[in-house]
This record gives sequence, structure tokens and C-alpha cells, in this order.
Amino acid sequence: MNLINKELNLFLTALMFFTRIPSPKKIEYSTELLNKSQKYFTLIGWIIGGISALVFWISCFVFPISIGIILSMIASIYVTGAFHEDGFTDTCDAFGGGWTKEQKLTIMKDSRIGAFGTIGICLLLLLKFFTLFEIAHVSKLLMIICLINAHTTSRFMSSLLIYTHEYVQDLDKSKSKPIATSKLSFGEILFSFALTLLPFLLFKNWLFLLILPVGFVTKIYLGHYFKKHIGGYTGDCLGAAQQVSEIVFYLSVIIIWKFI
Repeated sequence: MNLINKELNLFLTALMFFTRIPSPKKIEYSTELLNKSQKYFTLIGWIIGGISALVFWISCFVFPISIGIILSMIASIYVTGAFHEDGFTDTCDAFGGGWTKEQKLTIMKDSRIGAFGTIGICLLLLLKFFTLFEIAHVSKLLMIICLINAHTTSRFMSSLLIYTHEYVQDLDKSKSKPIATSKLSFGEILFSFALTLLPFLLFKNWLFLLILPVGFVTKIYLGHYFKKHIGGYTGDCLGAAQQVSEIVFYLSVIIIWKFI
């Protein structure tokens, strides 16, 4: 396998794992390839954010902004199969209803949704809608740029947990979801960070780069919280980190806009 085919295979592995977008049937897949594909996680954010932004842009020709936002949210959830939302919901249930590490990990494996998960995901989606609603009323173009960058940056922050923290083995290995657990090299992290930075050029204002340290602080807090309670991260924790980081991105945009 030459270098181009190898990198393409890694990208398609990430695409297959994190989205419902069809991939070639002959793609090679293994846990090792999934681990190496981490450097393309942010590029997946480009695609998800781009699809969400496109749906919003097209919808606004026919519907009010509020409906366009909901349709864009539906698009991102559909394309990912609610992958990250599911992780956030399970994390809310686990950390809200469990007292010990073992209880939290057991609850994460339960396919049923409890009160903490239901309330958590409802509040998260409401907050996401209203933050996007405020941004869109400032500028539809700003909204489109935010969608692309938020999906990209949040996935980078989530993937950093893999680099800085230890994976907590599922109690029931037979039911564990496949997940990238091996750490990338520093060079691969820089490559992923470069993919995160590129969409920021769309903002045309350097102040929006302040979102990155805010996102990093969010990641540090979540990493500390997960480590304190379960000793590291699980796949659900990564999904929760992505969702929280995405919300923090939108909130940061609103704050920064007030000072521009």
C-alpha cells in the first residue's frame, strides 16, 4: 500500500467510524488503523460542519432562520447517527446516577436512558438551538462559518483527551464499542491542529482565535473531571467532550461578537 492509499484508507476509516456516509466496501479496517486515523478526526468535523452549514443555507431560502437551524441540527445528527449525542446522554446518566467508578461504568453500558440523560440531552439541544439562533440573527454568514469551525474544533478538543489521558477499559469487553485508544505522535497532533486552524481563516478576525484557549480550558476541566471520577476516559466521555466543546464554541462566539 503506497503512502497516498494508506492515508486515504486512514481517512475513510475515520469517515466510516464517525459518520453514516457510505465508504468503499473494500476498505481495510482494524483497531490499529482506527488508532492511526485519529489525525483525520478534525477533517471529519469539516465534513459534518459543512453539511450542517449547507442545509442551513439552503433552508433559509424557504424557511425562517429558526427552522433552518433545526434542520441543520437534524442533518448533523443524522449524518453521525447521533454518535456524540449518545455519548453525552450516557455520560450524564453515569455521572449523575452512579456513586462509584464501577457503578458509573456499568450505567454507561446500559442501553436504557435515565432521567439524567434525558434532561441533559434536552437541555443541551435547547442551548445549542438558542446559541445558534442568536448567532444567525447577527449574520447568516457568521452562522455558517461557526458551524464549520465548531464541529472541527470540538472534535480536536475531544481527540486531545486520547492524547493526554488514559482509556478506562469497559467492564464488559464483549459489548465495548470500538474506539481509538492509542496516542498519536506529537507530529500527528500538530497535523490535526493545523486542520483545526484552517477554517478559522473564514472569520477574517483574529479575535475568534481566542476560542481555542477557551476550548482547551474546557478540555482540561473535563479531563480532570473524568479522571477524578473514573480514572480516565471512555468512548462516551469523548462524545460528551465533543458536545460540550461545541456548545462552548458557540457561547464564545457570542461573547466575542459583543466586543468586536
